[in-house]
Amino acid sequence: MSTAPRVVVHRDKELMAQAAAARLITRIVDAQATRGEASVVLTGGRNGNGLLAALAAAPARDAVDWSRLDLWWGDERFLPEGDPDRNVTQAREALLDAVPLDPKRVHAMPASDGPHGPDADAAAAAYAEELAAAGDPVPAFDVLMLGVGPDTHVASLFPGLPAVRETERTVVGVQDAPKPPPTRITLTLPAIRAAREVWLLAAGEDKAEAAATALSGTDGPRVPAALATGRTHTLWLLDRAAASKLPGPSGV
Repeated sequence: MSTAPRVVVHRDKELMAQAAAARLITRIVDAQATRGEASVVLTGGRNGNGLLAALAAAPARDAVDWSRLDLWWGDERFLPEGDPDRNVTQAREALLDAVPLDPKRVHAMPASDGPHGPDADAAAAAYAEELAAAGDPVPAFDVLMLGVGPDTHVASLFPGLPAVRETERTVVGVQDAPKPPPTRITLTLPAIRAAREVWLLAAGEDKAEAAATALSGTDGPRVPAALATGRTHTLWLLDRAAASKLPGPSGV
């Protein structure tokens, strides 16, 4: 049963990224000490990539046994392999190429020039099968990270689009996304809510309204970020600008 979200506010986006990276290292090390391995879902965007870059620069990064870490993605832009706009391409540049991961444990979402061609639904179904092979219906992710958009979207679950209402499938193709590229693959809320911990990242004034709306108790398909909760913890990591419209001590 997920508890109420916890909010942590950092001075600026750089400190937020560094603190989140340190927190992630701790979670991974703890999970590996307990079960011998760990499973993390990465997010793209400026905050997700900022966190990965901070992790790459963190002295404690070598505390992680990278060979016993499974990496998944919350969503992906359905573009050709190696496209600079793909989340996995950006993650490799920010961190993955610099650490000794087991390639078999890096679970990138299919590309548009992959075995499923331009069929995003088929590619999504294949990723769902890969998840199901590691869990039922998905692995019990230790940490699942999500960037929050100014419109409250998380992963590629955009307000009002059908993917937000999905209750059965764990991965779906998205057409007509309101930000480019229009075709994407995304985890759904059933997959997201299977994670032990869900971390929502937001930095900058353009995220302040979204954070305030999602944390106000407003939910439903118009506010996807409010629906993204973890089984044991839901953590919002904000900088002061993103927290500026929150009530009480978090707001500045």
